Amino acid sequence: MFSEIRQMNVRQLLYQCLNFAMVVSSALMIWKGMMVLTGSDSPVVVVLSGSMEPAFHRGDLLLLTNDHEDPVRVGDITVFKVEGREIPIVHRVIKVHEKNAEDTKILTKGDNNQVDDRGLYAPGQLWLSRSDVVGRTKGLLPYVGMVTIIMNDYPKLKYAVLAFLGLFVLLHKEN
Repeated sequence: MFSEIRQMNVRQLLYQCLNFAMVVSSALMIWKGMMVLTGSDSPVVVVLSGSMEPAFHRGDLLLLTNDHEDPVRVGDITVFKVEGREIPIVHRVIKVHEKNAEDTKILTKGDNNQVDDRGLYAPGQLWLSRSDVVGRTKGLLPYVGMVTIIMNDYPKLKYAVLAFLGLFVLLHKEN
């Protein structure tokens, strides 16, 4: 494996490094483009728990939009972030109090949960505001996100796969 790197001249090695950088930058540009098109900071989210079954299962990949012109309604499946929690939560809107476009109070609940989400919100917070909403579900790819869950559950596997892909890109010679 390392003998192949030694056999490469400097020009070939630089070409492979640039090729790798192009792959990474292309992925970042696609992600940023999706952010602009959907209006969401996180246009793709993986369902991490069974709280939304039977609508969504653990590992489903959700496609989101966040159009602020379109008001949140009861029944919408939202993804929201709560202060103090890094991971966004996917739950259904069960109540909305809307005084005006800027002052909207939202209450959510997982379809498979017995009680509403007030216990998940930040201490003292009884309602979500529109600014807490990351996006609303517009599409679903069943079980595609299981790859993400497996990679997070087994970090050594994640690093091994990344190392393999990096070496493949660096060592792969174009004819």
